[in-house]
Amino acid sequence: MSRATAEGTLGFARKFSAYKDFYIRHNDLVFSKLGLGTFVKEPYKEENYLFHYIEGVKEAIRNGINLIDTASNYRYGESERDIGTALRELGDEVSREELIICSKGGFIQLDFPFPANPYHWIDEHIIEAGLATAEDIELDQHCMTPDFLEWSCRRSLEHVGIDSFDIYYLHNPEMQKMRLGEEPFYAAVEAAFARFEQLADEGLMGSYGVAVWNGFTAEGEERLSLERLVECARRAGGDNHRFRYIQLPFNMGKTAAYTQPTQSVAGEPCTILQAAHRLGIGVISSASLLQMKLFQRPFSAETGAILDASMTLKNDMQLALQFVRSTPGIVSSLVGSKVPVHIRENAAISQIRAIRPERYNLLYRL
Repeated sequence: MSRATAEGTLGFARKFSAYKDFYIRHNDLVFSKLGLGTFVKEPYKEENYLFHYIEGVKEAIRNGINLIDTASNYRYGESERDIGTALRELGDEVSREELIICSKGGFIQLDFPFPANPYHWIDEHIIEAGLATAEDIELDQHCMTPDFLEWSCRRSLEHVGIDSFDIYYLHNPEMQKMRLGEEPFYAAVEAAFARFEQLADEGLMGSYGVAVWNGFTAEGEERLSLERLVECARRAGGDNHRFRYIQLPFNMGKTAAYTQPTQSVAGEPCTILQAAHRLGIGVISSASLLQMKLFQRPFSAETGAILDASMTLKNDMQLALQFVRSTPGIVSSLVGSKVPVHIRENAAISQIRAIRPERYNLLYRL
């Protein structure tokens, strides 16, 4: 099965040898420090289907970004299809082995154009097909039975037009935790991981992970324990399990992953970034610009001076990306963009180096 390789991703990075520490090696793959995300809020809005990510994906790859992230439910599969179209149009400009392509399963993706009755669609395609029962579906939108997840993964591969994902995430499983209760929830996660291990054996994914919104930093019953998730993976796949990544939001307005001790490992409280490091799990951050909510007022001069002492960067969006790119413990940070000129501006942070940890930590004193 064709997917990212150590040689291919290293070769991709070497094409951009003038970039400043813009690439990092993790699990034998070389990641760009920025990845392209393809999420859009409120996917049911018609205007979300009047644009596409095709040119954005091509522009990202041509500007040194080799991590492309999507999910089965983003624009009801249209984002996945756009990535596939972009890859075909790029042709020989890039090989599959140079790119790290990720998707997610857990949400019910429906179809586009929208079915006349979504509830009938769910009955026909999921319940009557034996992928899940009505009781397995939370809020008419989320399901994580092994059969549903396998169906969703195979469907996503068809949408993108590839043989294998490099990372496939269990998407927002915390949605099910309060309904199921603590122990049944982790039993369900273990069953999902066991199916992912089987799919990895078949070559449909290189590794798998868990993507959340608040799951690793929330208070109360919604919070997920990374240590327990790793235990689930070990029971499902042994010491050589393929659970290797988590994805969670992190940006200048949402810093709990770096600052709040919401996890514990071996009984010691720690942040989710510290827990991931101790447990050998890579962290991909999302929502780098907090869906543009960071820019309701300009950043302070002190913030700009810390992030970009050389005065090279031109705007607050680039400063915000320099912030996430410099965060210790994060492999790569996703930014959603579909406009080529914006992607070129985002990639311009490659012209300066990440700030050192001791300088980075000054930002938390402002």
